[in-house]
Amino acid sequence: MFIQTEPTPNPDALKFLPGRVVAEGAGIAFDDATSAAASPLAHALFGLHGVSGVFFGPDHVAVTRAPDGPDWIQLRPHILTTLMDHFVSGAPLMRDGETGSGHAASDADDEIVTEIKALLDSRVRPAVAQDGGDILFDAFDRETGVLTLRMRGACAGCPSSTATLKAGVEQMMRHYVPEVTSVEAAL
Repeated sequence: MFIQTEPTPNPDALKFLPGRVVAEGAGIAFDDATSAAASPLAHALFGLHGVSGVFFGPDHVAVTRAPDGPDWIQLRPHILTTLMDHFVSGAPLMRDGETGSGHAASDADDEIVTEIKALLDSRVRPAVAQDGGDILFDAFDRETGVLTLRMRGACAGCPSSTATLKAGVEQMMRHYVPEVTSVEAAL
């Protein structure tokens, strides 16, 4: 098995491509060791000194390192070994009964929110996934027109994520959904 490694715009995150499907549907993010207990692979990765975040995308695993942790030269071989061991073993990505979280449209969504989610899924999320991250709908305030989005994976904490939201996503949303006046990152 060969696992490719790609840099991301976030210097504290690397994207690992195992050459197979990783997560079906929406990506799955783990921000701490407690949430990682839902996945044998995420749990093993958080067991490595210096790992501060794990994100499973459709065809990749993005790992974020703690800024004060070991550098990538030290950490990368341990991550590759952990990934290789997991995928060769055939172990499941998630423990029984555990699922990832996405933002599928629900019956409670109004027309504007449904349109926002459709644009995110068709135009934004595929581009963001190329950088090892994901972006999800968080909230839309109809009174102010403020759309709040949640950055995950390599995009969470990335220095260029604000520029991505303002220069890219906000302009596109305002063009297609005139009710959106501003886009902000969820805290």
